[in-house]
Amino acid sequence: MNVLIVYAHPEPRSLNGSLKDFSVRRLQDAGHTVQVSDLYAMRWKAAFDGDDQLDRPADARFDPVLDSKRAYAGGSQSADIAAEQDKLRWADAVILQFPLWWFTMPAILKGWIDRVYAYGFGYGVGEHSDVRWGDRYGEGTLAGKRAMLVVTTGGWESHYSARGVNGPIDDVLFPIQHGVLYYPGFEVLPPFVVYRTSRVDERRYETVRDALGERLDALWTTPPIPFRRQNGGAYEIPALTLKPEIAPERVGFAAHLE
Repeated sequence: MNVLIVYAHPEPRSLNGSLKDFSVRRLQDAGHTVQVSDLYAMRWKAAFDGDDQLDRPADARFDPVLDSKRAYAGGSQSADIAAEQDKLRWADAVILQFPLWWFTMPAILKGWIDRVYAYGFGYGVGEHSDVRWGDRYGEGTLAGKRAMLVVTTGGWESHYSARGVNGPIDDVLFPIQHGVLYYPGFEVLPPFVVYRTSRVDERRYETVRDALGERLDALWTTPPIPFRRQNGGAYEIPALTLKPEIAPERVGFAAHLE
């Protein structure tokens, strides 16, 4: 299988760097082919702007949606964007690895999403009508592929528990897992989270490494998070609210889990 690791940490000698190198070796030893997009090493341009469309007149008003649509359809995207889209097409599974900074991904990784998920690639695909509202949330360009987050955080596991002060980790990561990954079609696996990273000594590192290895070994067999498919019958279209009879006792993020 083909695995793409999109990696966002500025220090190669960090815990993240070591775990990324371990993942590459573990996957390759299992016979998989691995590519790594090391965003800091690549000096990835995070800002999505008019420079991403090569044929856009310099004095033209920048329209993020329409310019992205035209550039993707016409083959006039910046070369770095097109290269990352090719990697996503190639991959059978994608791992996003990053430290949790201010409750989300680092800006450089968010910029990768902003630029690579062009109109016609990451969104804006499929029929929009009274019976369907696009190919998204379980469908889309990246359907049939798997994705998983590998996340490190300085907070304790209890801080991200059901009653923890930071909020449950599944809620914190919901916009990434449901929005960034499930929206364009990925099957999203439960995340691999390393807590209290400042307390990772050699012995604990071995435990973390071994646990990550087990998750990588099960990349193709782990059941995905059971998000509801948008066009699977649970939602009113085009309002895209859950039908009254679907989990009437639930609201918020949990309502979108089967």
